Formats: sequence, structure tokens, C-alpha cells
Amino acid sequence: MTDDAIFVLEEAKENMEHSLRHLEKEFQKIRAGKANPGMLSGIRVEYYGTLAPIEQTANINTPDPHSIVIQPFDKSIIHDVKKAIMNANLGFNPVNEGDSLRINVPPLTEERRLDLVKKAKQVTEDAKVAIRNVRRGANDDAKKLEKDGIPEDDVKYLLDEIQKLTDKYVGKTEALFAVKEKDIMTI
Repeated sequence: MTDDAIFVLEEAKENMEHSLRHLEKEFQKIRAGKANPGMLSGIRVEYYGTLAPIEQTANINTPDPHSIVIQPFDKSIIHDVKKAIMNANLGFNPVNEGDSLRINVPPLTEERRLDLVKKAKQVTEDAKVAIRNVRRGANDDAKKLEKDGIPEDDVKYLLDEIQKLTDKYVGKTEALFAVKEKDIMTI
């Protein structure tokens, strides 16, 4: 294979890996009944005039499987942190304990678990679409290489390698979904 073909394949692999990492981050946001600091990732708090990720404004701990404790670095912003959590619409109601906030994570009902599995399935499908879009772009790049004079056999081999890579990453998304589904459905 030529350097250009290797570059196309490596770029496709890197982009597919990025889609997989994004899926893992999205899965962290889907709670499975157990308290996890990742449940609050993505929340932004008004902190000295700018919006900052909650992780940069407070310590977040899980002292037990059913609660999350948030201790702001600056006690004066505790109300801003509580407001940001409430506005994130995650279904949490933080309780002010003076110098910290406590979130009790209620156990999930069977109906809610099934809804979360549907959400996880949708996120997985989005990741598969992203991976297939990477494949399409890499295939287009491979066909451009053929027009640039790379032998047809090399392009055919490259297209086969891109498909193998796509199949591998789609399989990884399905494996991640199976683990997440089991996690959600386990009481």
C-alpha cells in the first residue's frame, strides 16, 4: 500500500475511535441506578462570571451507591451549583447541607430502566451512523486516490480494509451496548 492509502486507513481508524470514545461518554450520562460522578458531567456552573464545568468548581464524591455529594471549592457558589443541577433537568433534587449538596439517587423502576435501555440503544445507533459516515468519507478518499493514479488492486484492498475496520468498530459499539444494557437492567 502507498503512503496515501495508509494515511486514509489511519485517519479512518482514528475517527472511528473518536466515535467510540464519544459513545462511552454518552453512556456515562445514562444512569443505571447507582450513583456516579459522571452523571453530572456536562453540567456548567456560573463561576465568577463564566460558565465552568461542574468538575472544575467542586469535588464530587459518591459515599454510597445511592448518593452523590458535591462540595464546592468556594462555599459562596453553592446556590449556583444547585441551580445548575436543577436546570440540567436530570431529575435530581440536590439538598443543601450547608457546605455541600447531597443528591439522593432513587432506585429505578422497571419502566424507567426500559426507557434508559431505549436511550442507550439510540446513542449506540448514532455512534454506528457516525462510524459509517467515516467509512463513506474514507471510501471517497480511496476512490480519489484511484483517480490520482494508484493501482486499482491497491484501492480495492484499501476499500476491503476500510470495511473490516468499520465492521470491527460497529462490533465494539454493540459490545459496549450489551454491557450498558446489562448494567441498566441489573437491580
